[in-house]
Amino acid sequence: MKQEELQAIASQLKHPSGEKGIEMANMMNETNINMTRHSIQNLNISKENKILELGHGNAGHVEFLFEQAENLKYYGLEMSELMYQEARQINRNFVSQKQAFFSLYDGDKIPFEDESFDKIFTVNTIYFWQKPEELLLEIYRVLQPNGNFCITFAQEDFMKQLPFTQFEFELYSTEKAQQLIEKTPFKIVYTETQTEKVKSKTGELADRDYTTIVLEK
Repeated sequence: MKQEELQAIASQLKHPSGEKGIEMANMMNETNINMTRHSIQNLNISKENKILELGHGNAGHVEFLFEQAENLKYYGLEMSELMYQEARQINRNFVSQKQAFFSLYDGDKIPFEDESFDKIFTVNTIYFWQKPEELLLEIYRVLQPNGNFCITFAQEDFMKQLPFTQFEFELYSTEKAQQLIEKTPFKIVYTETQTEKVKSKTGELADRDYTTIVLEK
């Protein structure tokens, strides 16, 4: 693959747009679904929780989230206009019932008041954070006291093997993520790394190591 093509893939993963963006979103939902479900399960969601997700993609997983407990409210933030529209369309029933709420944001400032959420999670977005420490402090700000934040990402060793991650990606090992978290008031309550088989862009199966870190305010 040429550099330009690899750069285009990286750009679409960061900020899906156009026809290619919809394809990319469907593929991401498929390849990330285990990571996303693992994140959701590690939040220990209970009834009437208000839950925030950063970078939801097409949000094909929201139905699974609503199966976790009764009377939940889900809020999704996304930088991509296309993903915002796709997520609203896919979850239109939840939107019309005022269970799911989607908004656009700039990736830095979270447009909600202090202590708005019981649980917050994000999957495969940490690579694209422009100001990681500041964003973690924003997440801390909008989380309730004793609330949980769950962050899930693919390990640096695996990501390095993907040729497009040389563009626009900041890769993380568990240690590097923990060092970042230690600069904030968050407490780490749980860390787990799992291996799963995923289909590569060329259709072969590869082992992917991914890590979930659960934090508490």
